[in-house]
This record gives sequence, structure tokens and C-alpha cells, in this order.
Amino acid sequence: MSKNLFVFTDGGARGNPGPAAIGFVVKDSHGKVLVKLGKFIGRATNNVAEYQAVIEALKWIKANIQYSIFNIQFFLDSKLVVNQLNGRYKIKNIKLKGLIIKIKELEKKIKTQIFYYFIPRSKNHHADFLVNQVLDEKNF
Repeated sequence: MSKNLFVFTDGGARGNPGPAAIGFVVKDSHGKVLVKLGKFIGRATNNVAEYQAVIEALKWIKANIQYSIFNIQFFLDSKLVVNQLNGRYKIKNIKLKGLIIKIKELEKKIKTQIFYYFIPRSKNHHADFLVNQVLDEKNF
């Protein structure tokens, strides 16, 4: 089994706020896709959807990865969310503060190093595709 996980997440809303969805892809060190998931989350802002994608990916990892891993690297195309998760930007919005608390609680339960990196949207096409596929299927 791989000792590192690579997680690509995205969240989006049609309208801001509006109908929203999340998508994430988890790969092992060899690039093998362990899971890809798109999910409708109701009405939300883009930022809430971005955070919710990280939460859902962490929940999946906690429930499905039963072996020791060295680290988990998250890749997001939201500079704001990456900088907030890395403690570089303050979080003023109460709802986002609540979501980051959930993320930090999940991180503690997973008990490994977790890193968050910004990537351009063009490098996050799998997660972005999942978000748009869900919203297109719901006709939004």
C-alpha cells in the first residue's frame, strides 16, 4: 500500500450562494485512483462548498484508509481556502470558522501530517469535473 495520499478537492455553486456541489479524488503514491466522488450539498456559497469538499474527503479517508500513511497532500484551486487552512489568512465568516473547526477535528482523528496546496484550476480538472457533472445532472 502507498504511504502517501494525494487528494484533489473542489467545490462550486451556481450563483453565490446557489445550488452547490463538491468533488474529490483520492490517489495513492502511484497515481492509482482510490475514490472519486461528486455530491450535491444544497444551497451554499463557493467558499462553503470548497470547505465541504475537504471535509468530505477527510471523512472518506478516516473511514476507508486502514493503514499507516506518512502524509496527505490536498490540492485545491481556491487560494483563499488554502491560505485559511494553512493559517495565513484570518477567517472572519462565522460559518467558515465552524467548517475549519470540523476540518481540524478530523485532522486530529486521522493522526498524520496533512498539507494544503494551491494549484491552478487546470491542474484540478478531475475534481472540478465532478462538481460540474453533479450540478449539470441536477439541471442547475
